[in-house]
Amino acid sequence: MVQSLSPALARRVALAAQGFGRPAAAAPGIRQLDALISRLGLLQIDSVNVFERSHYLPAFSRLGAYDKAQLDRLTFAVGKQARYTEYWAHEASFVPLESRPLFAWRMDDFRERSARTPGAWSQSNRPMLDWLLAELASTGPLPASAIEHDANKRSGPWWGWSDVKSGLETLFRWGDVVTAGRSRFERVYALPEQVLPSELLERTVSRDDAHRELVRRSARAHGIGTAKDFADYFRLKTPATLAAIHELEDAGELIPVTVPGWGPGGGPGAAWLHRDARLPRALDAAAVLSPFDPVVWDRARALRLFGFHYRIEIYTPEPKRVFGYYSLPILLGDTLVGRVDLKNDRQAGVLRVQAAWAEADAPADTAERLAPVLRATALWQGLTEITVVQRGTLARDLAALLA
Repeated sequence: MVQSLSPALARRVALAAQGFGRPAAAAPGIRQLDALISRLGLLQIDSVNVFERSHYLPAFSRLGAYDKAQLDRLTFAVGKQARYTEYWAHEASFVPLESRPLFAWRMDDFRERSARTPGAWSQSNRPMLDWLLAELASTGPLPASAIEHDANKRSGPWWGWSDVKSGLETLFRWGDVVTAGRSRFERVYALPEQVLPSELLERTVSRDDAHRELVRRSARAHGIGTAKDFADYFRLKTPATLAAIHELEDAGELIPVTVPGWGPGGGPGAAWLHRDARLPRALDAAAVLSPFDPVVWDRARALRLFGFHYRIEIYTPEPKRVFGYYSLPILLGDTLVGRVDLKNDRQAGVLRVQAAWAEADAPADTAERLAPVLRATALWQGLTEITVVQRGTLARDLAALLA
């Protein structure tokens, strides 16, 4: 008989698998950061910096205040010190270096799609791609801005920033170039053999084996999930994900379960529990989450797990925004209870709370529990003051507590 888990327990399992509910280290360092990224399997990258770049936030949400330079040492290191690289995992992400061969099939798919698509940019710009490869071969790793500047000085073919960047990103998707760290957050590009160990470049993983391993890692990071959940984590197709799930189920790594409310019409839905998942009887977290945190990046899963309808409004015209430009979900206990729109005014040394909203069923002490989280956030960012704009159902109480 298939086991049934309550929605509340499923929620706690999911949060525990993501690293919440564990005792925090007094001063999280390289070891804790490395263990966390290994647990998550990736850190999604986003360039929006109105509050903080997204990849720094999951560690703060789970571990508390840490030195961002330590995370940079992990994610930007090149050569023998490198433990991570970048590729299109969920979206653009930092992933463990040893994961790169698991995405070789995706690199092949990108290349083949370009080859068979009439009018593809890469077909009409093959000389540009060849020139970029030759440029990196002769000069070594470079950011796009340096290559574009060099192109402007040439007496031969000239290409502007958009062409250089498009070409490098095409080669990056194909696996013909890789990252060699970042400079002021601009990606530095290199040929694979310039920065990656030969044993990694020589390692081959079949498509089926890669999918099975990616689903295994996805299931471990979810704790519990549906086939769609497991597929979305690394952007896999559903049929391949289901095939991998059944293999992992036969091996005893995944346990079939049902969760009331996860199926059509609110009925029980099929899911799988990872055999190593923790089943906490209680979980008490207090954090704000990046809009690109794995807990909320799949909006359908966030709605199913937490009853939390979430959309980021960066691309919404200002008059049509409801919750704010960069609203971060608020996690208290084991549920999402609201959202807070944060802006880091670095010049003034102020954390600006542009709006603060509570869900309709949020606990009465939401503002009291959120206030110390925001104080810790400001300290982590090196800010000396917090101001609250009177916008949102939480704003008045929050302003009084933070005055």
